Amino acid sequence: MTTILVVDDEQDMRRLIEMHLHQAGFQVIQAGNGNEAIDILQSRIIDLVLLDVMMPEKDGFTVCKEIRQFSKIPIIFLTALDAKKDLVKGLQLGGDDYIVKPFTAVELTARISSLLRRTGFTMNSSTITKGLLVNDTLSRQIKLENKKIILTLKEYELIRLFMENEGKVFSREQLLELLWGLSYEGGTRTVDTHIKTLRLKLGEVAGKYIETVWGIGYRFEVTE
Repeated sequence: MTTILVVDDEQDMRRLIEMHLHQAGFQVIQAGNGNEAIDILQSRIIDLVLLDVMMPEKDGFTVCKEIRQFSKIPIIFLTALDAKKDLVKGLQLGGDDYIVKPFTAVELTARISSLLRRTGFTMNSSTITKGLLVNDTLSRQIKLENKKIILTLKEYELIRLFMENEGKVFSREQLLELLWGLSYEGGTRTVDTHIKTLRLKLGEVAGKYIETVWGIGYRFEVTE
C-alpha cells in the first residue's frame, strides 16, 4: 500500500487529509512539525510527502531543503499562499508540485496519483520501473531488459526497497532492521554481502544503481 507522510502543524488539517486519503486507499503517517517529519523519513518507508509551507519554527521550504539532502521522495506543498514567487521558490528548492488550501479530496488524490505516476509508482499497477529494471510486485520478480533475474528472498526485498525509495540513503543498521528484523543476531556485514551479490546479479550497468554512501550506507539512484 502506498504510504503518504502528511506534515502540518494543524492537527485538524492532518486528520481531515488522513480521512480523505484513507478513503482513496492510501496509508497515512502524520508529523506535526519539520523535525518529526525528517525523523520519520529516515526511519520509515514513505512514498510521498504532503508538506505544509506555513509551520512555526521550521517552515516547509526549510524542511524540503533538508529532505533533498538525503532523498528524492516526491513532495507536494500544501499552501495557503497564492503568491507566485513563493510557489516558484518551493519548486526551486526541490518540491515537485503544490496544492493551494482549501482543496477538495478529489483534487488532492488526483495530484498525488499524478505525481506517483510521473515518479514511477502507480497504485493500480503491479510494476515499478526504474532505469533498466522492472519490478513485478505481484510475482515478486525483477527483470533486466525483459530478462528475469534469479534472486533470493532477501535480495528481492533489498532491490524492491531501493526501487520504491530512489534517492533515499539507508544506513546499514536501517537495512538490517527493516529486512532482517530487530531480533536478528548477525551484524551489518550481512547487508554488505547481500549488496555485493545483488550488484553482480544486476549486471555492470544496473548494478551501479546501488551506490555506496561512504560512512553511512547505500542509496539507489538510476544513472545514465
